[in-house]
Amino acid sequence: MADETTEIRNNARLAILELANMISVPMSLNAIVRLKVPDAIWQSGSNVPLSASEILARALPTGDPENLQRILRMLTTYDVFSEHIADGSSERKYSLTEIGKTLVTDGEGLSYAAYVLQHHQDALMKAWPILHEAVVDPKEEPFVKANGEPAYSYYGDKSEMNELMQKAMSGVSVPFMKAILEGYNGFKGVERLVDVGGSAGDCLRMILHKHPHVREGINFDLPEVVAKAPNIPGVTHVGGDMFESIPAGDAIFMKWVLTTWTDDECKLIMRNCYEALPPGGKMIACEPVLPKESDRSHRTRALLEGDIFVMAIYRAKGKHRTEEEFKQLGLASGFPHFRAFYIDQFYTVLEFQK
Repeated sequence: MADETTEIRNNARLAILELANMISVPMSLNAIVRLKVPDAIWQSGSNVPLSASEILARALPTGDPENLQRILRMLTTYDVFSEHIADGSSERKYSLTEIGKTLVTDGEGLSYAAYVLQHHQDALMKAWPILHEAVVDPKEEPFVKANGEPAYSYYGDKSEMNELMQKAMSGVSVPFMKAILEGYNGFKGVERLVDVGGSAGDCLRMILHKHPHVREGINFDLPEVVAKAPNIPGVTHVGGDMFESIPAGDAIFMKWVLTTWTDDECKLIMRNCYEALPPGGKMIACEPVLPKESDRSHRTRALLEGDIFVMAIYRAKGKHRTEEEFKQLGLASGFPHFRAFYIDQFYTVLEFQK
């Protein structure tokens, strides 16, 4: 038996305790979003350090400042907040870090806050205690075993969940799209662009604004999704099933679509894209791409954690893939040409050309 007094064993025990209690982190993020703490601190850009009592005075009619401070202090260790303690004072005050600012509602009503809330709804949380079932029996993902139906159809039947999903995707998509529109020029020459799984149409709106030569945008998603999409000049909302057919276009765009499906399902989607494109046309997919080697970087952890989320919620055999795995899917679907553009830390732009 190892000597439990050694530094190595002490650190090992400490590390496993941290991992076992790590549910405190996402649940605390969920709490501060529900309490609207980031907006209370930000106050149109002031970001003045506030005590828990001062934050509560802005966010709620009443509440327990001590318990809020406990949450803020823990999230400070994950760089969501900065903690300020004046000399000779025991009072702790908090401001937002760059990470914390991602949760602040912007002028368009968007932030990453909806993404946090969407991930921690009751139906999704029920899947996590049975994650091991994805190993025991991968024919059904834990979400189905916990809720009786797949996530996408479950969202479709519940308007509040569907609306939160759309808001979460918009909050994630807008900053990402700003990055790729500055760093990727693959939309040049495109006149008719189809966005597969385009949700509310935010990505198309931004692409058309940046590239006015795109005369027509087709926002293609499930009928119940596009039924609630807003009117966008130059964009036509089309409901349908990407496993049956995809509207024709000079180029086809998609974001975080292939990740949630199995290899065989991806090939079917990609073959439908291939059939919908003219010779030389491009399928532009923005997907999380795993590094070949595992390491402890924030990027690798975020990608691998997202991979487990897909396994639990969307498809037990849906997954994040490596660049080589995406290339092979493209070849199997008929695309002879493939390029990857690493513009964003999480999403990679993958170009498949017919």
